[in-house]
Amino acid sequence: MTIVKLPGLKDLIESISRERNLPKHSVKEALREALLKGYERYRRTQNMDRRHFDDNYFDNLEVELDVEEEGFRVLATKSIVEKEKLSSPDHEIALEEVKEVVEEAQLGDTVVLDVTPDQGEFGRMAAIQTKQVLSQKLRDQQRKLIQEEFQDLEGTVLQARVLRFERQSVILAVSSNFGQPEVEAELPKREQLPNDNYRANATFKVFLKKVREGPQRGPQLLVSRASAGLVVYLFANEVPEIEDEVVRIVAVAREANPPSRSLGPRTKIAVDTLERDVDPVGACIGARGSRIQVVVNELRGEKIDVIRWSPDPATYIQNSLSPARVEEVRLVNPEGRQAHILVTEDQLSLAIGKEGQNVRLAARLTGWKIDIKDIAKYDAAAEDQKIAEALAKGQAASIDAEREDSIRIYSLDGDAEETDYDEETSVPEDEE
Repeated sequence: MTIVKLPGLKDLIESISRERNLPKHSVKEALREALLKGYERYRRTQNMDRRHFDDNYFDNLEVELDVEEEGFRVLATKSIVEKEKLSSPDHEIALEEVKEVVEEAQLGDTVVLDVTPDQGEFGRMAAIQTKQVLSQKLRDQQRKLIQEEFQDLEGTVLQARVLRFERQSVILAVSSNFGQPEVEAELPKREQLPNDNYRANATFKVFLKKVREGPQRGPQLLVSRASAGLVVYLFANEVPEIEDEVVRIVAVAREANPPSRSLGPRTKIAVDTLERDVDPVGACIGARGSRIQVVVNELRGEKIDVIRWSPDPATYIQNSLSPARVEEVRLVNPEGRQAHILVTEDQLSLAIGKEGQNVRLAARLTGWKIDIKDIAKYDAAAEDQKIAEALAKGQAASIDAEREDSIRIYSLDGDAEETDYDEETSVPEDEE
């Protein structure tokens, strides 16, 4: 059989495998696909009079790598037909021609033929095409392996090391801990912490947000230091009661990148337990703050409030505004999840927080719209009246909207223009 020599093929495969952290079988697969594309280019140049080839025209071809002889062959699968019906020599072969070699051949059978070109015929353009495709196929193989390695690790925390900077993103090296080499991950600007110092080779824990698919440029892995999932992991890793499911994290509200530079990152975390003799807040804080301090250190000094979750909305909201002291919680509109929080004048600024950060996080944590009020100036009757009027207006607007929708639907069902109808009649003027 004919063979196109590729001197140094064995060393080439080993070198690519080593440099790109790919198994040898993946390198061979990429090389086979690249050589097949190169052969397709060669065939196209041999048939310049044929301007168009179907997408599946070359599907009957395959490349066979011979590492020992350091070369490759091209094989074609062809169908056996009668000589008079031979229409595509690239896909068919006459029965008489096959019988010269295989006497028992029959119509409709398939044969595999060696169609390898001579060493000098492969051509410079075909070689360039092979090289370009090989580079692309190797990238595809790398992305495929990363996808398989990390797709089940989305939503988990990885150890990362700073490699370099690209625009405003930090490029990190992360490992799956499965004995595989490190791969690159991107930490975008919006996912960074303001207090982090991303110097070369610095190590951080990062939250794997997404494993990107597709051929886009850049790292496939998107990681975060600003995700609430990172806080959950750090507490679960530091507090044995969470790991043992004695204490559970119910909700987390995090503002890792505050809207103002004068504000620092802050997190509120709600915890609960079903065990009467376990204090969930104390378990998370630890003796003299030892456990929570580990989390704070990893997040570079981020302020963290651990509060007790409660099934009672009023109690839960009161706890969420810690460290402010709340006098009363009024659930003025339970259906709309709206509450008025009454505090003394000296607690107003603490309850609201600097630039509203405390009340903003409390609202996110509880899912309630929270209004902080001075208890000395609060008029319960007047506030109830305002809420009632607002609800009435909202209901009236909703009824009007439903009425307009019903008129519009009736108009469409009646095959007449909407302008032919008014609210008093359903008969068009030209039909009266």
